[in-house]
Amino acid sequence: MSTQPRRTLDRKNLATRVVSALVFAVLFLTLLYFGESQTAKVIFLLVVGTAAWMGVREICAMGRKSGLAPSEAAGTLGAWLVIVHFFLVGQNDPLPLWLALAITALLIHFGMLLFRKDPIASALPNQALTWMGVLYLGLGLGFQMKLFMFNTTTRTNTGARLILALYLITCLSDSVAYLVGSLLGRHKLAPKISPKKSWEGAAGNLLGNLIGAFIVKAFICPDWSAVDAVALALILGIVGLLGDLVESAWKRGADVKDSNMGMVGIPGHGGVLDRLDSLAFAAPALYAYVHFVHGLN
Repeated sequence: MSTQPRRTLDRKNLATRVVSALVFAVLFLTLLYFGESQTAKVIFLLVVGTAAWMGVREICAMGRKSGLAPSEAAGTLGAWLVIVHFFLVGQNDPLPLWLALAITALLIHFGMLLFRKDPIASALPNQALTWMGVLYLGLGLGFQMKLFMFNTTTRTNTGARLILALYLITCLSDSVAYLVGSLLGRHKLAPKISPKKSWEGAAGNLLGNLIGAFIVKAFICPDWSAVDAVALALILGIVGLLGDLVESAWKRGADVKDSNMGMVGIPGHGGVLDRLDSLAFAAPALYAYVHFVHGLN
C-alpha cells in the first residue's frame, strides 16, 4: 500500500466545525432535557422532518447534476410518511409502514408519470433515485424518531438518552477520525471513492466510538455493560464508516465536494447528507441492538 505525505490540520475549518457543533449541541441538549414530554417529541418530529426534506433535496440535486430527474416532492412526502409512521407507532398504529410505502409507491410510480413530462426512457432511474431518497432518509431518520419515542420507566432506556448516546458516539467518532486522519493519515482507505479518507482515520473512527461508548456507559446509560459498550462501539463504528463511504461515493459520482452543492448547509460540515451519512446507518443498528439484545420494542 502506498504512503502519502503527512497532512496538516485545517485549523480554520476545524474552528468553524466546532462552533457549528456547539450551537447545535446547545439546541439539541435542550430538546433532550425535555425529551419525555409530548411537545419535545413533536418538535423532534419537525426537526427530523426538516432534515429529511433537506436531505432529499440534496440527493435530487446530485441526481440532476448526473443527468437524472428525480422528484423532490414525491421523495420528501414519502420520507415524511415513513417518519410519521415511526412517530405514531404505539398509538393504535394509524399509519402502518405498509400503508406509508403504498402511498409512496402511488406518488412515485403514478404521480411522476402522470404529472411530469420526463422522457419515458428515464422513468426507471428517476423513480429508483426518488425511492432511494425515501428509504435512505425515511428509514435513517425514522429510526431516530423511533429511538426518541421510547418511553420506559428505567433511567437507562428512555428515548432521549438513546438518542444522546447515538449522537455522542457517532459524532465523537467523526471528530476523532477527522483529527487522526488530518494529522496522521497516510494510507488511503478507498482512493476511488474518497482520496482524503485513510486507514489511520478509520482507526481513529473506531477509537472515537470506543471513547464515546464508555462515556455513555459512565454517565448516560449506566446499566450498559462493558460488553454493550464495546459491541456498540464496533457496530456503530463499522456501519457509520460504511455510511460515510456510501455518501462519498455519491458525491464522487456526481463530481461535487459537499452534498449541499451551494444550497443551505451546515457551516464547516457541508450539507445535511454530510452529517447524516453515518447516522442514517447507525440509528437502525442501535435500534436493532437495543431491540434484540435488551428487548425494547
